[in-house]
Amino acid sequence: MTPAARPAAPGAGDAPAGTGHAPCHHGEILQGVFLDGDGRRCAGLVTLPMAGPGSHAEFVRRPGTPPGALTVVPADRTKAARAAALAVAECAERTGRPPCGGELRLTCDVPVGLGMGSSTSDVIAAVRAVADSYRLRLAPDAVARLAVRAELACDPLMLDGRPVLFAQREGRVLEVLGPALPPLVVVGCALGGGAPVDTLALPVREATEAGVRDFERLRTRLRRAVATGDAHLLGQVATASARRGQQVLGHPEFGALTAISRRVGAVGVQIAHSGAVAGVLFDPAAPGLRHRVRSCLRALDAHGIPATRTFPTFGNFPAFHHHHQRDPEWTSTSRSRSAGRT
Repeated sequence: MTPAARPAAPGAGDAPAGTGHAPCHHGEILQGVFLDGDGRRCAGLVTLPMAGPGSHAEFVRRPGTPPGALTVVPADRTKAARAAALAVAECAERTGRPPCGGELRLTCDVPVGLGMGSSTSDVIAAVRAVADSYRLRLAPDAVARLAVRAELACDPLMLDGRPVLFAQREGRVLEVLGPALPPLVVVGCALGGGAPVDTLALPVREATEAGVRDFERLRTRLRRAVATGDAHLLGQVATASARRGQQVLGHPEFGALTAISRRVGAVGVQIAHSGAVAGVLFDPAAPGLRHRVRSCLRALDAHGIPATRTFPTFGNFPAFHHHHQRDPEWTSTSRSRSAGRT
């Protein structure tokens, strides 16, 4: 058996059904073009992890049916269907069984088009469900390889929150930045009224030599922020990356968002580079944190920027309860839990 797979339940038999889950994220902290270990340019990103929303998949194998006889519910989850078919071929080869068809069922509460990794969440959940039906557990690098084949680029959700610089078009880790990001409290919001962003319609900008040097400097600063637990330095990196992203996204609220961040004493802002979700970042150790968060929510409301949710990036932190927090665009853009992309 290859190192990339191991039995999920030794001796459990050949159960034809399996389940899988994958989280989402809250956009990027850093995204750009970086140099890999061989000095080659690679598009890369660092995502902001978020607990809660995600995708759940159930896969039932149909032994004896042709591999093309694979259905997905809902029927429009075409990337997840491709991922399931690729995972069937992979797992069948690993176990010495003939590939077959089956049925994939997805449920997801990740908003579509906001840059939170909804399609990658679907794809990873599907791959994990197929592997589970074969009683295999695929290693993250194997899952990433299948995810890139299914959707051409993917987010590092298979790594379950570890801070990494990830080459999204190649499905590989360029650098492990450390065990965990500095703790943050994030006031989430949606720009552009929460309207989904068509990432394929965005213009492609080639990075210049100077641009790559700038991204590498941000990478170095983010590495230092993780190593020292410096939320303020992380916020500076995220804000600089978000500002560069505006060359493509051009959110009209960006100036207001950064002004609010400065006024309420946040450490910076982060924005999905392929969507509309954004966050005002706070150091949880800052004095008067609750007052700062409430002031931020009032300011967002005054500028017509809908707040989504306030959440910590670490465990065991009390939730914020306030009348300003609401999820208008999450309600309108989330997929039905019973019916199950960015």
